[in-house]
Amino acid sequence: MAVATGLAAGAAALAGVALGTSCNVQLKRLEGMQLSKKNEDVEEIVAQVGKSRKVVVEEEPEAPMGWQGFSMEEARTHTDERQSLVIKKTPVEVLAELQRGNTRFWMNRATRPERSAFERRGLISKQFPSVAVLGCSDSRVPIEIVFDQGLGDIFVIRVAGNCLDTSTMASLQYAVHHLKVKVAVVMGHEACGAVKAAQLPSEKLEQEPSELEQALKGIKAGLNIQALQHIQDTRAHDREAVTTNVKRQVERLARDKGIMSKVRQQELMVVGAFYEISSGIVDFFHEVSGPAPAPAANGAAPSTEPGFRRMPSQGVKSRYEPSQ
Repeated sequence: MAVATGLAAGAAALAGVALGTSCNVQLKRLEGMQLSKKNEDVEEIVAQVGKSRKVVVEEEPEAPMGWQGFSMEEARTHTDERQSLVIKKTPVEVLAELQRGNTRFWMNRATRPERSAFERRGLISKQFPSVAVLGCSDSRVPIEIVFDQGLGDIFVIRVAGNCLDTSTMASLQYAVHHLKVKVAVVMGHEACGAVKAAQLPSEKLEQEPSELEQALKGIKAGLNIQALQHIQDTRAHDREAVTTNVKRQVERLARDKGIMSKVRQQELMVVGAFYEISSGIVDFFHEVSGPAPAPAANGAAPSTEPGFRRMPSQGVKSRYEPSQ
């Protein structure tokens, strides 16, 4: 009896061991399957990430040549090539490019031409702007932006009221004689505070600091205050005052022998401009360009017949012919 009981207990124990062993085997097999599944999932994720990375790399554009390294000699050569193209352009062509740039600006199609590192390095050694602009210091009139031009394209001189004095005249003379610009622009603008202040009574102007007083009186001297008083419309009055001031500066440039020598050789054009802040449009007028009118027979004054008068360039409203 005892033996039978012992045998039964032993058999039960063995069965328990066998059952435990079987369970352990099953658990390990299950863990192995789960681990294998996890590894497969990880491999799939890695493969997907790799594919996505590969796609991104394939879609990235190639880096521009300028970022692959260059020498200063290469930069200078590129700059020399650009300069040779600028030199070949005529004043009329340069003015047309300026007009196209302004059109892009006011139509919200500006390209904002910023030079690459390669091109900026080339500009270290030289500058060759094709245009010089005498404009106002007003913060609302950034010259390069208004004409959609980039670094090195425009020689800019800015002063309140876009007026000529010793420094601004000297700057324009430098641009014409040394930088060989093809177009010189005097540009006023809508709502110019300097021109508006210049129309105040002299007693008011004398209350300003001496330098500012002299600058405003200089503008005032070129305005026809009595004629302006008859213009009732505010915007028309503003435009007439500003354009009159611009014309006076253009006429002063036309009295400069060195500048007019370039004009008569058709190497330079001088022109006035008005920038309308509200629309972004620049109007050109009072153009000075081309050779002097041919004298009439027997040394008489040049003919003023319409058939003998030159028309302004395309996009320019009027001409100014200096007296000889």
